[in-house]
Amino acid sequence: MAASIDIKKFEQLKVSGELPSPKGVALAIIKLIQRESSSIDDLTRVVKTDPAFVGRLIKAANSRAGHGRRAVASVHEALMVLGLPAVRTLALGFSLLSNYRGGACKGFDYERYWSGCLVYGIAMQAITQRTRSAAAEETFCLGLLARVGELALATLYPEDYGRVLGRMVEFRDLSLLQLEQKAFAMDHRQLTSAMLSDWGMPRIFYETAYFAEVPEESDYPDGSRERVVVHSLHLAAYIAEVCIAEAPERPNLMRRLFDIGESLAFDRSALTELCDHVVSEWHAWGQLLALQAEDVPSFDELAVRGEELAAQRVDLSDEVQMSDSHGAVAVGQLLGTDAPGFGSLAMRVLLVDDDASMRGIVRKVLETVGHRVMEAGDGRRGMEMALEFQPQLMIVDWVMPEMSGLELTRALRQTKIGRAIYILIMTSLDDDDRLIEAFENGVDDFMNKPINPRVLAARLRAGQRVIRLQQEVDRDREEIRRFAAELAVSNRRLQEVALTDALTGFPNRRYAMDRIQQEWQVSSRTRRALSVMVVDVDHFKHYNDSHGHDVGDAVLKHVATVVKGALRAQDVVARTGGDEFLVICPDTNLDAAFACAERVRFAVDNARTPINGVSLRISLSIGVASRDGQMSEPDALIKRADQALYLAKEQGRNRIMSAQVSRAGPVIPPH
Repeated sequence: MAASIDIKKFEQLKVSGELPSPKGVALAIIKLIQRESSSIDDLTRVVKTDPAFVGRLIKAANSRAGHGRRAVASVHEALMVLGLPAVRTLALGFSLLSNYRGGACKGFDYERYWSGCLVYGIAMQAITQRTRSAAAEETFCLGLLARVGELALATLYPEDYGRVLGRMVEFRDLSLLQLEQKAFAMDHRQLTSAMLSDWGMPRIFYETAYFAEVPEESDYPDGSRERVVVHSLHLAAYIAEVCIAEAPERPNLMRRLFDIGESLAFDRSALTELCDHVVSEWHAWGQLLALQAEDVPSFDELAVRGEELAAQRVDLSDEVQMSDSHGAVAVGQLLGTDAPGFGSLAMRVLLVDDDASMRGIVRKVLETVGHRVMEAGDGRRGMEMALEFQPQLMIVDWVMPEMSGLELTRALRQTKIGRAIYILIMTSLDDDDRLIEAFENGVDDFMNKPINPRVLAARLRAGQRVIRLQQEVDRDREEIRRFAAELAVSNRRLQEVALTDALTGFPNRRYAMDRIQQEWQVSSRTRRALSVMVVDVDHFKHYNDSHGHDVGDAVLKHVATVVKGALRAQDVVARTGGDEFLVICPDTNLDAAFACAERVRFAVDNARTPINGVSLRISLSIGVASRDGQMSEPDALIKRADQALYLAKEQGRNRIMSAQVSRAGPVIPPH
């Protein structure tokens, strides 16, 4: 499980009063919800005192409602749709966003941080709407706050954390987590988990948030709700990373995005559609919250561009391998080397210099010995080409107009792709302090002007050794990652098979019992209704005895198809045995469940499709139950629906009954 923070240290941080915390109306909302005597009307009055929060709340409620449903227009209705736990967390998240838009930490990009967190939350909500692993409105808040530990460190220790972020550029072999532990004896993952727990978020949220960056470190069993949530967080975080990345960098991130999506059984088409929806919502939310939302092309376009760039890099590598070895050997001898490519590692090299004559000199040396060279005449173009073509090595002039070599290096080191490039800077400056500054900003090596070919050769050989070692490490990591991804997909498919009824394609009893437990917990947190139906095919034994088991199987398939078409998108149906089905209806009271059950009964009763050449009239008996205060566990709810099913059969079948009181009473079909 998650490595917890030292509780005494966390309490000290809380007492200091410097930890990010809700303020103003948000704090009043949170305190009001904690009071058992408070009502929706009381909460409505408090919310209305903050017009900005009113707009955000209604937007969140409409995002939750989805397409095809009546838009939420009032605060009272929004509170009913979202539920009190979600409103509490939304107030917390939006309060932090409003009050911590800036700060004293110079190395921390507050605008980029919050914009990324917003995408994170939207993506998490969209993913959860498909996985149904938790309430989508609550996971929006979870995504919004899943990196709050970074904001907390920037707020608590602005100068020290700025230095830590600077060292991320200087020491690229150390992760941010390692640098944080060294500086503060804690890291942002631990702090995030502790803060979410302290704010009253469910255990499944604050524990999984700890593993969001490295889901492989968690030990959650395959198929568990926790495992789905942690992989959902990981995918949502990567979608956010793609969205806020530099435009040229995005296509190169797509392959990894699809690999992560596979862990949740998202195929390419489903994932690109989801991501495009996230970007659309990002723009809408960004306008509401006054946050910058970047223009992102469709994710399908990014994927195609990524494939094109990968193919171009392969072509460049092939060209390098086919270069003229005779000329390479000759120049290699001139420069004091014995083989092409100074060690048989031909490289993609990007040369960035505003001096065309200098580029020509360096290019001639590099190409003759087998390297593939691309050129850029200024730092900005160099930045674009570096992110698009991913050179292994860059030779950059220090002094250039618009963007200096040092500024280019610093900008590249802020990107995932740029951190892997070996950068050699050319300079005519002979100042130790300036060179130290260069290394601290991410430069790997330097070379004095004018260029000496033999010195250039020595510098490149040193760079090649580093690049070769890095490639070996990357290959090992890629093999491990691919193996883990393939294993995760295989395990998920096996899990799906284990939880699926082979005849109907519906989830089986094992899945149904796990799912009703999840929905029960959601209902407990949100205080929203939960109903179930137990559905039985009337006289099913007669079909088997009179027409054979093949007709019996065909009847079940037919019923499954009709029932699925008559249910709502939010309903979950499973075959729990023989001719019996269980339908779980989240956010549904008894009257609404009756209406849904009648739609199902009517659809089957009026379906006159011949089955295996035999014209059969099929009907259903349905027992309906809704959670009430006397039920302590999901089994009690199912048992109540079973009792109602027995009543329906006892009173003649082809009808709907409930053992509870409803406005409609039993539904008896016309004869």
